[in-house]
Amino acid sequence: MFIGHYAPAFLAAARPQSAALGSLFVAAQLTDIAFATLVLTGTEKMRVVPGFTALNDFDLYDMPYSHSLMGTILFGVIFGLLVMVGTGRKKAGVGAGLVVVSHWFLDWLTHKPDLTLFGAPPKWGLGLWDIPILAIPLELGLVAAAIAYFVHQRGAELYRGRMIILAAVLLLAQLIDWLGDKPDVHGAAAPALMLVTYAVLILLAIWASAHPKKYPQI
Repeated sequence: MFIGHYAPAFLAAARPQSAALGSLFVAAQLTDIAFATLVLTGTEKMRVVPGFTALNDFDLYDMPYSHSLMGTILFGVIFGLLVMVGTGRKKAGVGAGLVVVSHWFLDWLTHKPDLTLFGAPPKWGLGLWDIPILAIPLELGLVAAAIAYFVHQRGAELYRGRMIILAAVLLLAQLIDWLGDKPDVHGAAAPALMLVTYAVLILLAIWASAHPKKYPQI
């Protein structure tokens, strides 16, 4: 799953006393940000296997830290505490932490078995990436419904235009992920591209959710 991970971020951002959408975009992909960083250092590994799944050629065969449930929960606790301290709001921290943890469960829906509970086998994954007729509407539907809820809760007249732009960019990024050629992962291309993509989407979320009369907040 890719842009589907942002659905919990939109849902959390729509609630009172939540963290800002930019911070929640970080939370949504914190697991993959950690994974890309660990791939760059050689601590975790991935490879391109054409046709590995119908929608994704990445074989994520070694990610015991970033994509274990225990590791994800640890990321969630740490990030939630940072948000709580930074905002002074307990609800903001709890919400951000839950968004981080949601990543593992959403990945479980689409990944082939490559997720772990504690970093060692057995590995888990329902494998919906091999069933595009289910995976595609699931991913797009989750994000569309979450964005609609966010706009409804926060005020359609304020956010509709910028949310349409954000939604369009998310859709474009997802289509490129599904249909584009995967870069060589033996070097730094793939993890570096992942990190740049997440950074761009975070900045776009900050802009899209900012009050027009105030500076963007994260």
